Amino acid sequence: MRFIPFLIAAVITLALIGALNRKWGSIPPLGKFLSPQEGFWQNAEAISKDYNEELALPGLKGKVEVWLDDRMVPHIFAEQEADAYYAEGYLHARDRLWQMELQTMAAQGRLSEILGPKLLQYDRRQRRLGMGYAAELSAAAMLKDSTTKMVVEAYSAGINAYISSLSYSDLAVEYKLLDYRPEPWSALKCAALLKYMSYDLAGGVNDLEYTNARRLFSPSDFNNMYPDRNDSIDPVIPKGTAFDKPVKNAVMPADSALQEVAAMLHFKQDKPDPDNGSNNWAVSGSKTRSGAPILCNDPHLGLSLPSLWYEVQIKTPGMNVYGASLPGAPGVIIGFNDNIAWGVTNGSEDVMDYYAVQFRNGRQQYLFNGQYRDAVPRVEEIKIRGQQSYYDTVAYTVWGPVMFDNTFHDDIPGQPFLALRWKAHDPSNELLTFNRLNHARNYDDYVAALEHYTCPAQNFVFASKAGDIALWHNGEFPLRWKDQGKWIMPGSDSTFAWQGYIPHGEVPHIKNPARGFVSSANQQPTDSSYPYYYFGYYDLYRGKRINERLSAMSQITTQDMMQLQNDNANLFARAAIPLLTRHLPEADLKPAQQPYYQLLKVWDQQNSPGSKGATIFYMLWEGLKHRIWDDELMNRADSLALDYPQDNASLLWLIRDSSMRFVDDVHTPQKETLTDLVLQTFAQVTDSAQKLDQRQELEWGRFRGTDIRHLTRSLPAFSRMHLYTGGGTHVVNATKANHGPSWRMVVQLGATTEAYGIYPGGQSGNPGSPYYDNAVSDWVQGKYYLLHIFDQKQRDDAGIKFRMVMQPKS
Repeated sequence: MRFIPFLIAAVITLALIGALNRKWGSIPPLGKFLSPQEGFWQNAEAISKDYNEELALPGLKGKVEVWLDDRMVPHIFAEQEADAYYAEGYLHARDRLWQMELQTMAAQGRLSEILGPKLLQYDRRQRRLGMGYAAELSAAAMLKDSTTKMVVEAYSAGINAYISSLSYSDLAVEYKLLDYRPEPWSALKCAALLKYMSYDLAGGVNDLEYTNARRLFSPSDFNNMYPDRNDSIDPVIPKGTAFDKPVKNAVMPADSALQEVAAMLHFKQDKPDPDNGSNNWAVSGSKTRSGAPILCNDPHLGLSLPSLWYEVQIKTPGMNVYGASLPGAPGVIIGFNDNIAWGVTNGSEDVMDYYAVQFRNGRQQYLFNGQYRDAVPRVEEIKIRGQQSYYDTVAYTVWGPVMFDNTFHDDIPGQPFLALRWKAHDPSNELLTFNRLNHARNYDDYVAALEHYTCPAQNFVFASKAGDIALWHNGEFPLRWKDQGKWIMPGSDSTFAWQGYIPHGEVPHIKNPARGFVSSANQQPTDSSYPYYYFGYYDLYRGKRINERLSAMSQITTQDMMQLQNDNANLFARAAIPLLTRHLPEADLKPAQQPYYQLLKVWDQQNSPGSKGATIFYMLWEGLKHRIWDDELMNRADSLALDYPQDNASLLWLIRDSSMRFVDDVHTPQKETLTDLVLQTFAQVTDSAQKLDQRQELEWGRFRGTDIRHLTRSLPAFSRMHLYTGGGTHVVNATKANHGPSWRMVVQLGATTEAYGIYPGGQSGNPGSPYYDNAVSDWVQGKYYLLHIFDQKQRDDAGIKFRMVMQPKS
């Protein structure tokens, strides 16, 4: 009889073992996850952890030393460049493997493999964008070039050496939570990461929305809503710069592209944040106290933990480079070496066009130049965790993949099939540009490096110890006639194709200008005298503020540049407040509204964290924008794809004509004036402000603040929330709710390089590490760290905390 209780206990034990080693929905296998020997406990790192290490690694050709400083930044010393990239790959993987793999899987449309069916539509969209296709072409181009082949193969080998060493206990906590393991790295994954960045910076196409708007509104209204150029332009290349005559200009076809697409479009597109951009500038030694050039850069991107960037120094006999690297890509993306410094901002051109394609036999053949051509089907197997794979057939045309068809949008009759022509689909090797910049010694090397860069368009700023400063608005820009690519074009006629590209020597650029500085902040690259046509999403006021300050400054120091990167002046508000207060009669305000009117009236137009005026202005402008535009654009029964005009366009139009027709609400019998709308909006603002005030949340840093969320967007414990920050859209300090300066760098190129930098995170991707988010609080306060640039003679420097030695495995 004693056997029966034993049998019951054994059955229960076996059931528990099975249950605890199985994933239940979103719950990981708890037996492994909670195990003290293997589970998440193993991811906790003590502050006193010893990072000194000796490693024997397969594939290394020689000895590599890695010195780790007090912020855990690695300084890599190698006799052979391949070994240096191997070591960088190993360190990226050691500190950021889960992040690297998640981002590349997101790029390739593979998130359903690890996160299940809720990501299926996202994965389908990525496949239909041609992200995997583009990555394959770029990987092939990398491997075709001997330099980048060496770099990516060595880098991948270093990552794979680390992956092969991992036991379950070594896995990042996210692997344990989501219950999967990393897969081998390859050049394709490097390419996928770079294409992910291309989409993030060049994926904000408005063809669908503009096609609808052009049909709904007159040409005059359309051009005021979505202008090619803003008033009061302060371009990257200064006004009045002389440009050469164009070598070739695009020729417009006789037929109208707009007439080819009869249907109003209901497709909805997910788009990157339109404020993905940056600031950069370089000042000549003639304007600095030291007499040496100073270069500054702060890229504005989505903020997350682990952070986007990873600091590194790489020193070999032919290169000594320091800066921000992208985990998943070899080398340094933004940084400096012994001779030069460089930085990037988004160029913002639209290089994505949609074409309406006429198919027959399903999606097998399409009409092109009077004949039917066979489409090339690409069958995309999307693996789904816990389910059967989903197969999505994407038709490829002469233009590119068919993004929207009758299998990938709501079932609305009459919608055209739309193929996507995107510059990022062309074979390219942007990695070669960054490799050459890492090695560059002078202006000529810098320009030669940029010739290999195609997409996304970037403003590459430059400074050298020889005293040169420069900026190239760089990329491959399609030759277009005016308005080409603003709306859907006919895919049946090759005359609507791009007619080549602007020659590289004729893209906007400038060297050593008389004003003593170059700068860009995602604004228009040129004035209207530039002979080639382009359009895109351009900011205005950040660039104006930077140029205003740099023009007025002399005897500039690195500290001055740090202050400018953290500048909170809101020039958009400076332009808007006179208009708003003119239409907000103080005599018409109720007593309860008066205190908030006074806050707006006396506000210094600085988006500082403690400012209540900044919050009042923000709520007033946002509310007014919706009152002006929602009745025509958003509150529609037909759910058309439409988009708001940029704030710049709306404000400048209202300044020119405060009675412009969109001020009137078409849903009311009376005709509203701008004064009516501003008064109505301010009444609503006052109600909200009173409630915020009572909760002590009216200060800008509490009302808006900043959340730096974990990459999963679902783990608050791995995030830094409710940060007390200033800045905002149109502000040099471009910090927003979950977006902003992802890396700040200031470099003075004197006889001895003096460099400072910071990013909102830490070197480690492990939430259990003291180096996971150790820089966040300093970043919020606008602080910087001195960047240590070591050479082998400084072995005993107090800034070196740990040493790793990597040797070839015999």
